[in-house]
Amino acid sequence: VTITTRQLVSHLSGIRHYEKDITKVKEEKEKANKALKLAKSHQDKEQKAKEGKGLENTDCVKQKKEHDSETKRRNSKPGRNDKEFEQEEYYLKEKFESVIESLKIFKNDPLFFKPGDQFLYSTYGFTLLSAVVERASGQKFTDYMLKMFRDLDMLSTVLDDNEAMIYNRARCYIYNKKGRLVNAPYVDNSYKWAGGGFLSSVGDLLKFGNALLYSYQAGQFKNKNGKLLPGYLKPSTVAMMWTPVPKTEVSWDRDGKYAMAWAVVEKNQQYGCCRQQRHYASHTGGAVGASSVLLILPEELDPEVVGTWPVAPPRGVIVTIICNMQSVSLNSTALKIAREFDKEKWAQ
Repeated sequence: VTITTRQLVSHLSGIRHYEKDITKVKEEKEKANKALKLAKSHQDKEQKAKEGKGLENTDCVKQKKEHDSETKRRNSKPGRNDKEFEQEEYYLKEKFESVIESLKIFKNDPLFFKPGDQFLYSTYGFTLLSAVVERASGQKFTDYMLKMFRDLDMLSTVLDDNEAMIYNRARCYIYNKKGRLVNAPYVDNSYKWAGGGFLSSVGDLLKFGNALLYSYQAGQFKNKNGKLLPGYLKPSTVAMMWTPVPKTEVSWDRDGKYAMAWAVVEKNQQYGCCRQQRHYASHTGGAVGASSVLLILPEELDPEVVGTWPVAPPRGVIVTIICNMQSVSLNSTALKIAREFDKEKWAQ
């Protein structure tokens, strides 16, 4: 078969994730779909109960449901099944000297499907992608990325290297099987630099979001007297990155599709004075003891204002959250924050 870089960046390659058994992957997808239907049914029943149409619950039952709900919330993450962090490969301690060397973990495993046929989020797909970058650039992937971070002024973004002394590095935490907060176990991320091997700060991620948003919008503004510098990327490149790819899915927002390393929700409104989808791009992150999200909500630009200086890109709202806790759902929170700032701006 042929696997393209576009398939890798959109998780359509067929390369496995941490689970090696395709049967278990299919079973988990079916369970997730059933759970979604049950959750909707439960919400409908609760609504009827509030309206006095039956479904009486004792205090004990209510407390048990609340406790179960809290336990599930702590140990689950949208986009990942509840048992994902039970996979042994999440806790690898082997140090790999190069991304090419780390390919040995999965290079002899069969593909789960023909490339391009289905969507399956795969950290190892990104590991292979980093190997492509390394060969194409002629540099070590980590050196290539650190230079890029420097260009973007992201000076606090570094490799998550256990041996290095990193100023202000936060400790990470997880809940154990008894529901108690404990320190996250030691892991070595050298097998997945591209899929979760960097440390950053909210300030750096905001710079990253602003650089992308500036690049995305720069082509829409008139460059008066050469005052408007070009974006780090071409506007067409960011637009391509944020274009939904067929056959993909996004579990942290079911209105969205996966694009190129980004989840994207497109602008959509079917009926007047009814639910409206705003265009935004985001991505969550999950690792042992940590969770994160970066969300970019571009401003809907008025063509009459775009050509007026000093109005200049980036125009919109960027929200980033980093949490040193495993399996925390952050995308919906980031979207609510972005919408509030967006409402406030238009109210002015």
